Amino acid sequence: MKPLLKKITNPFLLYVLIVLGVSVPVYYVVIDGIWKSELDEHNKIIVEKTAFELNGLQLSDDKLQHSIAIWNSIQPSTDIRKLGTNDSGKDSIYTIEKQKSYVAHENIDRFRCLSTVVQINGSPYRFTVETNIEESIETIAAIAATTLFFFIMLVLGILILSRRISTKVWAPFRDTVEKLKSFNLNSQHQITFQQTDTIEFHELNQSLEKLLKKNVAVYRSQKEFTENASHELQTPLAILKNKLDILLQSPNLSTEQYLQIEDMHRALSRSTRINRNLLLLAKIDNSQFDHSETLRLDSLLLQSISTMQEHFEQKQLTVEENIQPDVLFTGNSSLTEILINNLLLNAIRYSASNNMIAIQLTETYLEIDNPGEVALDPNTLFKRFSKLSKNNLGSGLGLAIVLEIARYQGWTVQYRFENKKHIFSVQF
Repeated sequence: MKPLLKKITNPFLLYVLIVLGVSVPVYYVVIDGIWKSELDEHNKIIVEKTAFELNGLQLSDDKLQHSIAIWNSIQPSTDIRKLGTNDSGKDSIYTIEKQKSYVAHENIDRFRCLSTVVQINGSPYRFTVETNIEESIETIAAIAATTLFFFIMLVLGILILSRRISTKVWAPFRDTVEKLKSFNLNSQHQITFQQTDTIEFHELNQSLEKLLKKNVAVYRSQKEFTENASHELQTPLAILKNKLDILLQSPNLSTEQYLQIEDMHRALSRSTRINRNLLLLAKIDNSQFDHSETLRLDSLLLQSISTMQEHFEQKQLTVEENIQPDVLFTGNSSLTEILINNLLLNAIRYSASNNMIAIQLTETYLEIDNPGEVALDPNTLFKRFSKLSKNNLGSGLGLAIVLEIARYQGWTVQYRFENKKHIFSVQF
């Protein structure tokens, strides 16, 4: 992810660089064309002026030829010759590259040439004039360098101004984001956003204030419902359970009555567990738990294994432990303990007797695996009231609670089936 400023400035910089790259050859073509046009005009003036001056002297043919010979010898860039019989008499303008005749070392320059026919003393002459245009390259280079300099100054100026303006303009938005990050429904404190004269940020803050007020009101309502439901449902369920316990101890019960009451007792116990688990899920959904404690996962895991020791012994299960010490994380100790217990109970419940359960804890994950024959369906595995087996008395909420606790604490839960083992891992 990139900051908004970079997303804006990066395309702008790319555009500027493209324009700069295109501008250099365009400058070259335009300036070179202007330079050649000016030189063509210059050459034309030289031809016209030279012919005019020679005609003005009114020289005899011999003196004219002598003067032209002198002119050609001292002006290497011009050439005046009588029009040949094979000469079509057409004008031509062209550019050539050649060695300077008056320089000993190698020095090749570009020349702009004009070859035209003029009348001197009534006779046609082929007049060719060449003008050096090598200086145009230096001119173009100087213009390109100057343009590059100002482009760089422009880009740097815009970047510096953008950052400074962004820091000031986006300050209210950053303040809003930071306050939203620190907002906790448990504390329910009212957020006061920074005042801003930017219309968009002002509208955003107003919308957020309304949204937070509504969420706090809904949270309070759900919390009250959860607390009331916990009290109103658990109490009659507990009374019914106690009454059935007393009834089961009655000596006057027939075998049929005892079995019926025992079935009622099991169903009521399951209902109590389901009610307790649903209330726990509701509290997690409503963010009613603090998850800022520093946890020692290794200690919590060892404590849960010790608590489950009786269950391991009942099914004659061997536990293979590979627990890294001093594994510290931030979360809620009660929820983390429930997560560990549910994973352990799940492994115990769905393991055949005389098997082994492997438990591994590192700084990055907790992994619990138990033997199995067929892979479970990962699409329904963590859904509420999904059953892994038809022959169990579970509430169908154990793994759903594991998933919700992991999400609440910023962890992820994964399942895989390898080497006839069900492997559940929690990634921190």
